[in-house]
Amino acid sequence: MKILVDKNVVEFEPENPQEAASLEVLWKVVVDCYGDNKKIVPMGNYVPGHDKVARFHIEGVQGGQTTYSQEKKVEEDCTYFCAVCNKYMNCKAGQPVPLCCGKEMEPLD
Repeated sequence: MKILVDKNVVEFEPENPQEAASLEVLWKVVVDCYGDNKKIVPMGNYVPGHDKVARFHIEGVQGGQTTYSQEKKVEEDCTYFCAVCNKYMNCKAGQPVPLCCGKEMEPLD
């Protein structure tokens, strides 16, 4: 996917059918024909050459459903967060590690 930035305008140009389909999904989530468009805001950090992924949160869109790991347990009381949808959960030691948006939530503390 080509990403072109010109001052305050960003253009996404898909380079294959999968990217075109992903861009269509993003468009449908963010754009509302009635004018209630969503904002995309950065999450975490992105360091070129170090990080492979830049994450953004779509404001006003509910995060994924939380399920729990069958194998891993929380080692000590702490807060877990989803790096995809930015959901936070307080967890107690011994509970199963929460899963959200298709992956393990990460300990914040």
